[in-house]
Amino acid sequence: MNINSVTRRTGLFLTAAIFLTGCTVGPRYQPDRMKPPAKFTEDDHAATPEEIEETDRELKQWWHLFKDPELDRLVDKAIAGNYDLQAAGQHILAERAIRDVQASQWYPQLDADAGGGNVRYSINIENWPLRPGNPANHPDANYLTYGMAGSWQLDVFGRIRRSVEAQKYAVEATIEERRALMVMILSEVASDYMMLRDQQLRLEIANNNIHVAQDAYDLTNRLYLEGVGNTMQIAQAKAELDSQTAAREPLKTHISQITHALDVLMGQMPGTSEIELKVAKPLPKVPEFPAALPSIVLANRPDIRTAERQYAEATARIGMAVAQLYPNFSIPISFNPNASVMSQMTEAATMSWQFLMMASLPLMHGGKMTSQVRATQAAAEASRLNYRQTVLKGFREVEDAMAAWHDDEEHTELLAKAAEDSALASERARKLYAAGLVGFLEVLTTERTTLNAQNAEAMARLERLQDAINLYTALGAGWQGIALTNTTLPVSLEKQNILARAFQQ
Repeated sequence: MNINSVTRRTGLFLTAAIFLTGCTVGPRYQPDRMKPPAKFTEDDHAATPEEIEETDRELKQWWHLFKDPELDRLVDKAIAGNYDLQAAGQHILAERAIRDVQASQWYPQLDADAGGGNVRYSINIENWPLRPGNPANHPDANYLTYGMAGSWQLDVFGRIRRSVEAQKYAVEATIEERRALMVMILSEVASDYMMLRDQQLRLEIANNNIHVAQDAYDLTNRLYLEGVGNTMQIAQAKAELDSQTAAREPLKTHISQITHALDVLMGQMPGTSEIELKVAKPLPKVPEFPAALPSIVLANRPDIRTAERQYAEATARIGMAVAQLYPNFSIPISFNPNASVMSQMTEAATMSWQFLMMASLPLMHGGKMTSQVRATQAAAEASRLNYRQTVLKGFREVEDAMAAWHDDEEHTELLAKAAEDSALASERARKLYAAGLVGFLEVLTTERTTLNAQNAEAMARLERLQDAINLYTALGAGWQGIALTNTTLPVSLEKQNILARAFQQ
């Protein structure tokens, strides 16, 4: 059989193998469709297409709905400087690089080598071609070699295609995880900012109550000097003043802690914005309830999108496991001339090469490969069920947030009216006490009631703002208007290896 015949048969074998490359084993991914209801149970409004479009536009940057420039500034700084967000961008780069590593298996793998030196062989071996002890033996030899060695994996049954597909879905899941982190950071910045303004409001209430307690203490002393009061009333007034003063200190501590948390979210040292943020400002107003909330907006939630991509990845990994049950085809290639002098390196007699078509078929592995298929099937089913559970969780969070938004509105209005009535009662009690018509106990009671009512109103206002933040977060809003960070490696590969400029290694 001559070399031409071998080459022709090898070529036919290779052509047939490449033709079979279109065969990809394993299940093809089919999204697990869960039909959502047309609307949420907590929202009976029938939305028009215009309202849906308006809501979609507003939710992309929902923090602007609070109309607070300081909040907008904090959000912008957090998006640009948060280190967790930057690290998530690097995770995307890493997953993309792993995908490229998987895809590299499609191409021939080729390496070049060269070498030379002196080689000495043992002559004290019976079967050596030159008998031991023969003075004609020359155990030393100059050795020069160069050549190339490579291999080409033929993806006949789609193992490589499935691995690239799985990694592609892994990249997309990582992107969604970064978007979920973005939603969480936006929520934390807005929540911390609202908490900061709430604590500043309570500090203002505490300062006002200290002034009221001081006035009551001064009044009690004056009445005592006029022969109207007694020392017990003075002691009660002093205790109330001390109590109100002490209640102010934890508020100062909490304000400092919140500013530190905001600084870390923005990627800067705690205390950097302390002076700027400690300037008291009123709580923002609660935005209007979104004009339309069709349930399809849950498709924006990054956690649902992540779960769906993870299910797709797990499905592709079934194909990888199934492909292991089928024959594996490869083409090993080598070209390796050897000689003792440089002038002989190009002669035909020095040439050594091989070009083969290799096939391997798994026969007996104790059930390992079929077990791997069952394991990937179970993992894929678990991913599908996790996706469904994530969808249910998303619906529940949106329904809960809408219920809280509607229920807390009336609750806040009633508490505001109670705080107003309590303040009026406290003022009248002080006047009646000054006129000697009521005792000091009535003054203390009305002042404490006023303090509790004012703090309850402040807490309710904070809860109303948090209701809005929770709804926007539950809807998965905020990441749509922000592009992924285009981060790059700090070291240029092209500058590290000259060959990288010519070859994609």
